[in-house]
Amino acid sequence: MLKGHIAVVTGSTSGIGIGLARALAAAGCDIMLNGFGDAGAIEGIRRGIENDFGVKALFNPADLSRAEPCTALIEDAEKRFGKVDILVNNAGIQYVSPLETFPVERWDAIIALNLSAAFHTMRAALPGMRGAGWGRVINIASVHGLVASVNKSAYVASKHGILGLTKAAALELAGSGVTCNAICPGWVLTPLVKAQIEARAGSENIPLSQAEEELLLEKQPSGKFTTVEQLGALAVFLCSPAADNITGVPLTADGGWTAQ
Repeated sequence: MLKGHIAVVTGSTSGIGIGLARALAAAGCDIMLNGFGDAGAIEGIRRGIENDFGVKALFNPADLSRAEPCTALIEDAEKRFGKVDILVNNAGIQYVSPLETFPVERWDAIIALNLSAAFHTMRAALPGMRGAGWGRVINIASVHGLVASVNKSAYVASKHGILGLTKAAALELAGSGVTCNAICPGWVLTPLVKAQIEARAGSENIPLSQAEEELLLEKQPSGKFTTVEQLGALAVFLCSPAADNITGVPLTADGGWTAQ
């Protein structure tokens, strides 16, 4: 369905990002990967996408916590692929602390990567999409773009900001052939969430299975994790003709979290 399209997926060397990149590749997209990690592992991810789906996959290690590398990432993709049709802003970090003791440097880092990076990559990619008369921007937000949790002030602020940015862009892009939407996952069993489960099990001296169950049922009524494959399928849908008139929308995949 997406053969001939080029997708840039930030934060695509682990967790949700890999699932998004692979889903878009399976639909025919050539992929620009981005993120941090072991060079050998990243090369394995890149090569695996090419071998599994018969598309071209490249990698750019841009540090998206600063404006210049964000712009350079898009420029590099346009130079090496000729264009950017789909931009998925997925890169993000988390830090947990009460507001009054939240480290200032962690606030700045979270806002820079989770929110400002999306602005910078969109600013660089949108002129090409407008010129082509077609494009898709998919911002990976969170249920925390819609509701809050304690001790996550920076993350919640950044994800609420992402939804505001998504809506503003959708209005500016209306009628251009370019859409901008946000995906809002609940709990997904990523390395980040696994670390939270392990920390909970350790602090409460309970088995990992119990910590996982408690974590889920506190927020996610389905009692099941959203999978990276489900999020990938949702991203592909947003790039399909069926989603041509869907824009400015936060799409939740949260097992009922925000229905409560």
